[in-house]
Amino acid sequence: MTTQFQKDIRNPEKFIITMELVPKAESSGRSIDAVLELAEGARKDGRLSAVTITDNPGGNPSLSPDVLGSEILHNNMDVIIHFTCRDMNRAGMESRALQLMRMGMTNILALTGDYSGKGFGGQSAPVFDLDSTHLLSLFSALNEKSIKKGNSSLIFPGCAVSPFKWTEAEAYAQYFKLCKKTSSGAKFMITQLGYDARKFEELIRIQKLFQINIPVIASIYMLTPRSAKVMNSGKVPGAVVHSDLLDIIKKEWAENKRNGYFAAIERAAKLAAIVKGLGYRGIHIGGVHRNFITVKRMIDRLGEIEDQWRSFLPEFDYPMDDQDYLFEKDPSTGLSMDQTVPQQTSGPGVCHQFHFRLMHGLHQLFFSRASFLADFNKNLCQWIDKSRPATFGLKCMEDAFKKLLLSCQSCGDCGIQHAGFLCPESKCPKHTRNGPCGGSRNGRCEVYPDKNCLWFMAYLRLSILGSTGEMAGEWVPPRMWELNKTSSWMNFHLKRDHQGASFNLQNRMDGS
Repeated sequence: MTTQFQKDIRNPEKFIITMELVPKAESSGRSIDAVLELAEGARKDGRLSAVTITDNPGGNPSLSPDVLGSEILHNNMDVIIHFTCRDMNRAGMESRALQLMRMGMTNILALTGDYSGKGFGGQSAPVFDLDSTHLLSLFSALNEKSIKKGNSSLIFPGCAVSPFKWTEAEAYAQYFKLCKKTSSGAKFMITQLGYDARKFEELIRIQKLFQINIPVIASIYMLTPRSAKVMNSGKVPGAVVHSDLLDIIKKEWAENKRNGYFAAIERAAKLAAIVKGLGYRGIHIGGVHRNFITVKRMIDRLGEIEDQWRSFLPEFDYPMDDQDYLFEKDPSTGLSMDQTVPQQTSGPGVCHQFHFRLMHGLHQLFFSRASFLADFNKNLCQWIDKSRPATFGLKCMEDAFKKLLLSCQSCGDCGIQHAGFLCPESKCPKHTRNGPCGGSRNGRCEVYPDKNCLWFMAYLRLSILGSTGEMAGEWVPPRMWELNKTSSWMNFHLKRDHQGASFNLQNRMDGS
């Protein structure tokens, strides 16, 4: 079954418009009524291809997008359901995906998700059993099963991407993960929030450079002083609002709230015109929570000014201090040229360099199937596997070594080789194995801002050997929980872990 959104996005002549709906933590009431009224306004307007519904944004509880989406879909407005990895394990996510397929809500935006916020009784336990790349692969596997059974209801998955990263390491890590997302089945992508036209264009150039051929939709947010201040402070993961822009918005609203409101509409319309001129396939409107007339005014204004988009570029020139762009600047336009900026990272500090070279050397010697010790290590592990005392002894030795050097969590399915020889279980609060989430800021972790993002450091460490491109390789399968607290050394050599020749995702889904 093909939905309206799918029909529109497959039509290259169609400029897509979607709108984000944000339900709150109630099953009924004024806030839910407002969400439904916005959806009804979108339906009556006829220019929107779909509305999207958030999934516990900020990690805080809200009405499920599934039940709200079903109601909106039954009123003949197409929906895109946000689907995060924060609140369910893989079994729960598979069950939810099947439920959405059954309900006909097959447009799904796959997200790793914000970190857990507060719920009943306090802080919620984060799950993050899968990441967004795994989730996209799960959707692809479910679609394959449906096709084999003759079912026509297939998931149409999308992903998120942030062009608004300040450092070379963060930006490339974000785009390398995008390569994995598209190879895992993403059919479209929606950007996170930012107001730098050159960074918006950078994503278009990256698509061409990396041959990423899926439609991209730009997020356009109706900024108020309150929302701009929160985003400027870094409290909304992935959203970037420059301090100069915040000052302008404060001044607009301080002089006259009505003028501030229409200035926000004008700014959104101008940015929409720019991204349309740059080649984006559509816009995703956010920040409207009460009246659809705001959206209507913005779309109407876009139609009036879209041909003037180049003249608006100076109004969206907000580079951060020491921000790295990946392409050389074109002085004549203020945008970028085709020429990439040579990778300039100076690499990590001395301690990281020593640690990386040590771990890389040990890995090549003891955990490479091309090593001259490979057969010996395999035979030794087969012998140890037959003896419980020997197995226990090896596990104790492994724990002592890896806990000291890696803060190992004894997952039994080691993934350090995919992350610059850093442990994704101990160094990333979301345990991501395929690249960064969108929440890092200036190289710092979304959850623990006093610490560097694992993937920021992985890029720097891999740059020592000039092998950062490895981060764009094949997606890394999810952690095998059945190996928890067992020896990852033995699991590797006996081909029990995710790197084993016997690993097959479809077979594992079928329970075989």
